[in-house]
Amino acid sequence: MEHFQIQLTKLIELTGFHEVAVHYDIEGRRVEIFVNEGDWLKRWLPNIVSEFDHIAKLVAKKNGIDAFLVDINNYRKERESIIVELAKAAAKKAAIAKQEVRLPVMNAYERRLVHVELAVRPDVKTESEGVGKERCVVVKPLV
Repeated sequence: MEHFQIQLTKLIELTGFHEVAVHYDIEGRRVEIFVNEGDWLKRWLPNIVSEFDHIAKLVAKKNGIDAFLVDINNYRKERESIIVELAKAAAKKAAIAKQEVRLPVMNAYERRLVHVELAVRPDVKTESEGVGKERCVVVKPLV
């Protein structure tokens, strides 16, 4: 595992980032990467996280490590919190107004977060609709 962390750190440094810290959470199946690059990085984080996630998974596969998520500067953790709060608000609105609420387009992981979060609610149900990159979650009231 230590070898994998060293490889990821070197890979990030080769991309030009400085002051890199890599932590692999085995139980949470997550790689947390922190880079100190200033405010300009925030604008590019969604793309950087996605691209580096792909590269890191290739390195992990070569090292015999199971699938995991890559998070850079807590971008995914913060995004997950936003998605969960959005799901809760949509469920509340759907239940009170007795109307379905269509959430914005999301990737498969984000849609899964919504489905899991709202699965315990007895007053709403969720369904994914759309095709490809246009898939979203619709929260429907149970009448």
